Amino acid sequence: MTSPNKPPPTLVASARPPAARRPGKWRIADIIDGRALRVKLTAAALDNIGSDAAARKSALNLLHGAMFRGRLIAQERLQQGADGLDTARLLAAVQDEVIHALYDFTVTHVHRASNPTEAERLAILATGGYGRSVMAPSSDTDLLFLRAYKASPHTESVIEYMLYALWDMGLKVGNAFRTPLDCVKLAAEDVTIKTSLLDARFICGDEVLANDMMALFQKDAVKGKDAQFIADKLAERDSRHTRMGDARYVVEPNVKDGKGGLRDLQTLYWIVKHMYGGRTLEDVMHAGPFTDHEYATFIRAARFLWTVRCHMHFVTGRAEDRLSFDLQPEIASRMGYRDREGQQGVERFMKRYFLVAKDVGGLTRILAAKLEADHKKKPEGLRRFLPSRPPQPLAETGFLIEAGRINITEDKVMSDDPLNMIRLFTIARREQKDIHPAALTALTRKLRGLNEAARETDSARELILDAILGGKEPGPILRRMNEAGVLGRAIPEFGSIVAQTQFNMYHHYTVDEHTLRAVETIADLEYGRGGTAPLATELFGQIENRRALYLAMLLHDTGKGKGDQQEAGMRTSRRACERLGIPDEETDLVVWLVGHHLEMSETAQKRDIGDPRTVATFARLVGSLERLRLLYILTVADIKAVGPAVWNAWKGQLLADLYHNTAAALRGGRTDEAAVLSELERRAEMRREALVERIGSVPSLLLELETAYWTGFDPDDIAWHAAALSKGGEVVTSRMAPEGGAVALLVSGKDRTGLFADLAGTLARLGANIVAAQVFTSKGGRIVDVFMLQDARGLPYGEGDGPRLAKLEQAILGALGGTVPSGSVKSRAGRREAAFLVQPSVQIHEEVSIEHMVIDVAARDRPGLLHEVAEVLADMKLSIHSAHVGSYGERVFDAFYVKPGSPSGKISKARKEALRERLFAVLLREEPEGPHTPARKLKRSRAVDSF
Repeated sequence: MTSPNKPPPTLVASARPPAARRPGKWRIADIIDGRALRVKLTAAALDNIGSDAAARKSALNLLHGAMFRGRLIAQERLQQGADGLDTARLLAAVQDEVIHALYDFTVTHVHRASNPTEAERLAILATGGYGRSVMAPSSDTDLLFLRAYKASPHTESVIEYMLYALWDMGLKVGNAFRTPLDCVKLAAEDVTIKTSLLDARFICGDEVLANDMMALFQKDAVKGKDAQFIADKLAERDSRHTRMGDARYVVEPNVKDGKGGLRDLQTLYWIVKHMYGGRTLEDVMHAGPFTDHEYATFIRAARFLWTVRCHMHFVTGRAEDRLSFDLQPEIASRMGYRDREGQQGVERFMKRYFLVAKDVGGLTRILAAKLEADHKKKPEGLRRFLPSRPPQPLAETGFLIEAGRINITEDKVMSDDPLNMIRLFTIARREQKDIHPAALTALTRKLRGLNEAARETDSARELILDAILGGKEPGPILRRMNEAGVLGRAIPEFGSIVAQTQFNMYHHYTVDEHTLRAVETIADLEYGRGGTAPLATELFGQIENRRALYLAMLLHDTGKGKGDQQEAGMRTSRRACERLGIPDEETDLVVWLVGHHLEMSETAQKRDIGDPRTVATFARLVGSLERLRLLYILTVADIKAVGPAVWNAWKGQLLADLYHNTAAALRGGRTDEAAVLSELERRAEMRREALVERIGSVPSLLLELETAYWTGFDPDDIAWHAAALSKGGEVVTSRMAPEGGAVALLVSGKDRTGLFADLAGTLARLGANIVAAQVFTSKGGRIVDVFMLQDARGLPYGEGDGPRLAKLEQAILGALGGTVPSGSVKSRAGRREAAFLVQPSVQIHEEVSIEHMVIDVAARDRPGLLHEVAEVLADMKLSIHSAHVGSYGERVFDAFYVKPGSPSGKISKARKEALRERLFAVLLREEPEGPHTPARKLKRSRAVDSF
């Protein structure tokens, strides 16, 4: 502190940054009165002369209060509809005022230099995002303390005092202490430091020193060095994309570092600023290579992404940049996205997010084209004496190969014939070359020309169908067309699902990305790539309607967000086929496939495919072998394209068995239950004979199992079961599932009332999550149950942990004997799971199976749920004959084939209602609190029973 014998002077503001006086919707003086704040700081110093600690504490309280008020105003403005860019600028201006006042207090009242020399010269600059005058609520405060030439005790004391003060106010401060020469030298060595200095902005202190440094930086580190900086930033971007998964359409994107996020926008800004100069965001981007429309797109994307990021930081109270499931509904609500019929507000919000990310990709392509045009390298070394290879004209007018890529001769090629926008991609596929950024830029700028009149011609129809069906690898061309916006213009029905999300944990991609992956998968199946579904590849040689299959896959989800997905999809697919000139009979086939694309997977996974009625009903629905083959291939591709590890051998076996059972019925020309039963028994007998050939005999217990067992597992699984059951008695054994992803647990013992509930409860108490289960009971009253188990992390239960698996097996043996572990089941539901709307459903059917009543239960998945449901069934004296358990992200669907204890095999209407009420009570138990909007209110789904 200054001497008590000499009254400290009143604080006088040092040179102020131009940004602090920037006109706009708000004035910083209305939020923080800088003069009044300095008067209060001076008073604090005067009131506490002789007590450094008290003066410091009082000053920090004043500064923190001013900062808190500014942040509170910024948050209120954001909640009232201000955009995030405006909010980020307000937060940066508030930070400027606080740092400026702190500096004045420090050099006036704490470490005053009576006779400042050159060594005491000090300037404080903002760098990084703060230097761009934008700060997210929880961002770091990056500062550069600039000294003239060498450190002095005075400047070190000032910096130390300020840093500790900022840290004590709760700020995360990144700092550097350098000379101008240091800055230039380090910028040449490290592109990150250079980028930070490119954003540097003077805050307070010696403005002349700051300006000298910036002039030196521009002269020695920026001028004439565009090419290297551009290469470094693009390489940095590519590395970041690889680290983040290199996918724009993942359902939990990173707003800052993800593909199409803020960092990509900032990379464009840095490159343009390095090349063209400018101070503010608007100045820099106006000076760049963009048209007015593209500039507006950039600013609109920046405002949206900053709004999302600021809301996320305020909601979480930390620097959270991953837009996770639990945050999405809250951010959507705060940004005004409301529910509409058929679509939740959160899905509308996420669609907007991905459309913005797509726009960012388009801007990147445009800049790449400009850079390519302006920075073509001349040949070096001996190559400069060789004739350069001129562009090669192509057969199509207006197209050529330039620098190994497909380009156009002039921009008007796209406007003269809008179909060239499609032709560009088919040529690239034929020539097996990349597309020149200049061609993509011209296409983007003329995209509106691909309108209704252009696409509804015979030439357009041929081109569109060729793009979809013309090669062995449709994925790359369709994805390029989608990125450029061409696919959605060519097929508007597909355009309606571009960037659309499905708000659940089951689907890993946006609807359009899932669809393109599904089309890619169909091609892989056709040409035998991947090898995980050989039956599908085999069936490709037998189908007659390849085009209908690909079209149905491309259009299968176009009904999403329009009410009933299947019905809406049938309408949109018919409209698309008619526009493409598809014959009526083929159109009807496409429409049928779209309208029933979920039927096969639901039947295979949620029904007993060994039950004659199930197969007979499905056979009547399909009607022909051609439809069955097409639907099987479509179903396999659809499941495989949902996300990593969704497809497994278990699902593959169920689908294959349903196909074979149904195909046999259709070949025989009879789909009545008696004929189907005969065919199922024939196939079961074939499996038994194959087992005898493989291991020499069949355990007596397996011989007592119904047909459904023999048609529900592949030969390898049956052989494993037989080997384990050959010794007789109680059996509990496990192995890693052949397809990976889960541990298969085989359990066999004497059946009793409540046994399945005890087994499920034991597994839940030991932390084993049942992701699938098949349960069978022999004629002699013994069970053969197979559970697929994962742990809470979604990994195979006990993988690499023998003792844990041994403990589980011992506990299951105890449960077979009636000894169930005590203790409650730990719930794992957190905010992420609570974010989803899951409507519990209980449906009771008496017509689905010949011999059993079927109870369908759907609810939010949680540990112990299967155990609690099974306890209710046991308490209601319902014997579980078989169970089909499936997990779909945050949801679970369980189907129980049960037999009532009554001689008639049926239960009364009153007992049925009591059963439904008790099951609903279980499904709604421990329902986590999550953000609710009108479309997300939980309602009981009451299906009308069929009698």
